[in-house]
Amino acid sequence: MARLLMLFALLLGSTAALAEDFQVRQKFATPFTDARDAIVMAIENRGLVINYTSHIGEMLARTGADIGASKQIFQQAEIIEFCSAKLSRQMMEADPHNIVLCPFAISIYTLPGEKNVTWVAYRKPQGAAASIVGPLLAEIAGEAKP
Repeated sequence: MARLLMLFALLLGSTAALAEDFQVRQKFATPFTDARDAIVMAIENRGLVINYTSHIGEMLARTGADIGASKQIFQQAEIIEFCSAKLSRQMMEADPHNIVLCPFAISIYTLPGEKNVTWVAYRKPQGAAASIVGPLLAEIAGEAKP
């Protein structure tokens, strides 16, 4: 019985670790607008095109009452979606299933109760896509630093 409990605890621990493995999150002591503007400039300075900016924080705040939710999730939150035709093609030539990573997206958000903290996060590419797209996403996200 003790072995079974230990195995169960080990499995739960490894599942929790895997749950975080799909994303890269960074915390910066940067105001939201400064971090967002730095991300936008980093994307555009590389000749990449922003496809869409999702104002997810505003949407959640606006629709919460409609579904009976009252918890504030974000102070501010946006997702910047962009693309690189060259990197997207390389990534999908390596594995067509990498289509799920397109468009590339970087989330910028602040949480209630966290003063002077902005989070920057993105989906962590796996397999061959990691070496193709990972460095670009890391560089762009890193430019949110003060």
